[in-house]
Amino acid sequence: MPKAKKNSHRKKYDYDKDRKKQKKQFMKKSRPRIEDKSIRHAWDNYKTSKKNLEDMGLAFDPNYSQPIRNPETGFAPTPAAPVVTKPYVLQKMEEEASQRFDDDKSLSRDLIDFVQHMVREHGEDYKAMARDEKNYYQDTPKQIQRKVNEYKRCHPKLFNAFIQSLAPNANPQSSSQPPVIVC
Repeated sequence: MPKAKKNSHRKKYDYDKDRKKQKKQFMKKSRPRIEDKSIRHAWDNYKTSKKNLEDMGLAFDPNYSQPIRNPETGFAPTPAAPVVTKPYVLQKMEEEASQRFDDDKSLSRDLIDFVQHMVREHGEDYKAMARDEKNYYQDTPKQIQRKVNEYKRCHPKLFNAFIQSLAPNANPQSSSQPPVIVC
């Protein structure tokens, strides 16, 4: 087996490299990207993570955020109130958390057509839906039920309009079907 080639050249200092620029690039790469805008703007790169979060009124380690109760006395020691120098970060985060989140989730047109077909043909009989020939992916009754419930949740107006359009149809084929429950 051949031996590994040894590095016989001695290391030389490269005078052409800008060490200040290299350090800046290294620090930029090593620093984590903070997603939250309010925290990112209040972050001080010269402080530690723990000190930065304490200044904002946030906990660095959740294990130490609440005092541990003494089992003998049943009371927790009262910790010293932390000094918050940047309270606007906490206020901004509370505002964002209190805003109502609108679910923008939508379903694909294929899934909507699949659910409408199944409900039109079988009503609420999920076992019959599972045996239907249009069930290409061989979903189980529970999976189909989840898809129907997802359709009801994402598009309640569309679902109710679809159910209303089914109600006037009184053909002999649909009369033997179980009634559809409207949410």
